[in-house]
Amino acid sequence: MTRRSRLGDTIAAHALAKPGAWPDEPWEGDRVARVGDKIFAFLGEGTVGVKCGSSRAEADEWLQEYPDDASVMAYIGRSGWNTLALGGGIPDDVIREAVDTSYDLVVAKLPRSRRPTT
Repeated sequence: MTRRSRLGDTIAAHALAKPGAWPDEPWEGDRVARVGDKIFAFLGEGTVGVKCGSSRAEADEWLQEYPDDASVMAYIGRSGWNTLALGGGIPDDVIREAVDTSYDLVVAKLPRSRRPTT
């Protein structure tokens, strides 16, 4: 098992340990972490897709800081979603923090009655 693969498993476990989080495969071969009915992390092979800000401008800070390891996600990038490469130039703890931020941003948009209790 490669470091990148192990890191992917660690990031997935971190995401799924969040209150109310659950795994899903909405499209064949695409693993995601959801809270309520909303996706907060796309768990790719060697990547994780997360909401990096409430706007595209905020999420663009990732592209400037990690130009080789962060990219705008297809289709939903305009809403602040980026793909982050695992095992590259982004430190592991920073990727975990990005998953935490994505979770928090998505939970904040859920109706209060559907937010998980911590």
